[in-house]
Amino acid sequence: MPIRMLPDTLVNRIAAGEVIERPAAAVKELVENAIDAGATRIDVVVRDGGKSLITITDDGCGMAPDELALAVERHATSKLPSDDLLDIRSLGFRGEALPSIGAVSRLTLTSRPRGADSAWALTVDAGLKGAPQPAALAQGTRVEVRDLFAAVPARLKFLKAARTEFDHIGDCIERLAMAHPGVAFTLDGDGRSALRLSAAQGDLLDARLTRLGALMGRDFQDNAVPVRAAREGVALAGWIGLPTLHRPTARHQHLFVNGRPVRDKLMVGAVRAAYADFLPRDRHPMLALFLDLDPQEVDVNVHPAKAEVRFRDQGLVRGLIVGALKHALAEAGHRASTTVGLATLGALRPESGADADGTVPPPSPLPYRNPAHQPAPSWGGGYGSVVPRGLADRATAFQAPHQAPLPPLQGRLAGWQAAPAARPPDYSAQAAAAAPLDSHPLGAARAQVHNTYIVAQTAEGIVIVDQHAAHERLVYERMKTALLEGGVKRQALLIPELVELDEPSANRLLGRAAELAELGLAVEGFGPGCVLVREVPALLGQSDVKSLVRDLAEELAELGDALSLKERLEDVCGTMACHGSVRAGRSLSVEEMNALLRQMEATPHSGQCNHGRPTYVELKLSDIERLFGRR
Repeated sequence: MPIRMLPDTLVNRIAAGEVIERPAAAVKELVENAIDAGATRIDVVVRDGGKSLITITDDGCGMAPDELALAVERHATSKLPSDDLLDIRSLGFRGEALPSIGAVSRLTLTSRPRGADSAWALTVDAGLKGAPQPAALAQGTRVEVRDLFAAVPARLKFLKAARTEFDHIGDCIERLAMAHPGVAFTLDGDGRSALRLSAAQGDLLDARLTRLGALMGRDFQDNAVPVRAAREGVALAGWIGLPTLHRPTARHQHLFVNGRPVRDKLMVGAVRAAYADFLPRDRHPMLALFLDLDPQEVDVNVHPAKAEVRFRDQGLVRGLIVGALKHALAEAGHRASTTVGLATLGALRPESGADADGTVPPPSPLPYRNPAHQPAPSWGGGYGSVVPRGLADRATAFQAPHQAPLPPLQGRLAGWQAAPAARPPDYSAQAAAAAPLDSHPLGAARAQVHNTYIVAQTAEGIVIVDQHAAHERLVYERMKTALLEGGVKRQALLIPELVELDEPSANRLLGRAAELAELGLAVEGFGPGCVLVREVPALLGQSDVKSLVRDLAEELAELGDALSLKERLEDVCGTMACHGSVRAGRSLSVEEMNALLRQMEATPHSGQCNHGRPTYVELKLSDIERLFGRR
């Protein structure tokens, strides 16, 4: 066939296939136009997931009749005053959105400029443009898209269910709303209200947090850390969640460049590097980061949907993000997210167990009874009058072997059985001396439970500390600091430790002997498959050297030879710290427990261990009182 020019309608449909891949893409382009027009309120209404109707109304600057006719022409735009594609200062600039949408639907534009005495409307039906007609509209612009993809029925077959498409539209609007907290948004779908966001007031950083709290939840708003940093004309701001506030996917990571939501691999990698010390490999932090830089330093024209960008100085951007996030997390100190305490309270609330058939029975109406089934006395109130069925059954099973009744309590509880009291170690004299420590953030140690958990009293409640996880973080941070200051101090073993390994593992260890020596571990060969350990890091104290060496050998097998140990410091130091920390099951004195608490308060990131688990749980007194019905 000879070469020929394609008709304009077909050209526009091809462009629509690149720009408008689903209803959410059409909404994104139209909402971006409204934001560029200076709108302070944007209302979105969709039907059937956007397939049958999309209506977007704004109070922006509006368009005159002649501008309406130009707006639906290809590559017509008001957003490139200098015709420089490297100087993009708006969200839209290609001039393809309206003609592309009009080519595959029935598009109606109604607009009234500020100060004009009337509004005008223009219709584009499957690429056929009509003439502007007088219409009714207060101010701004209303875009109505009906029967999207009616002109290309094949595209409709690839769309998902209406609910799925509506969810994509909601995600799109939420991302734009995060970047522009000064704009009010509403979203209605099929007669129901899905989103109501009023314009946030105040400082931009605080306004963003208010908007993020409305979209990402109160947990994020209560546990977010501010980020502010600038370097060589590049500014970074936003809010990041504490490491103990994490999710199984990266869905709650929102990244913006000059107000534009993006999916950039460089920025995602920088976030992962900043949190590498604090999160498990399969968990992701919650955050929203806003990067602002000269438009000449970033190319936003590398993708038809403008979802990807390319930075001129990638090293500068990556270094700024990693450094700013690590500094912000260090400023947070030992804070752990409040969600840890809330999860603990949820676990403490009694739950009813399920029967064999899977049904959940109602709580037992009977409180504790003695074996003689004496009638239960009246409490005179509602609290404590109902005991969960599972707890009552366990109590009955415990009391059944006792033939003689237990001694009754005195007073109004006569006839009830006294539960055997656990007698913890006598901390009374030492705890009294530690009373002034209550004013510290992590309080004063009061007891040790199961030789694993430290219970401390604060001015506002109690704190429960996992002694192994907490000390693991402390040792890890001290090892990193010592390495940066010139090397980890080593302690010679009185009797060198001989560790037997398989030959490949031993060879891997000996191949990294020089790097391990910088970390304080001196190893040398002692025949095939044997390693002799002469020195260990002094910070580890009395540790199981054989287990440490075997774990390090496994780490090196996973790391491979591509990176040096310094580049994978978090992996190797984390393994060493785990072996050098206070183990669960070790009894601590009150002085040792308080010393651990004080070190946690002075150490950054001590709110979580090297594996991302929380090191302590804080319960406010008001929460505890609520558990017992005092509030």
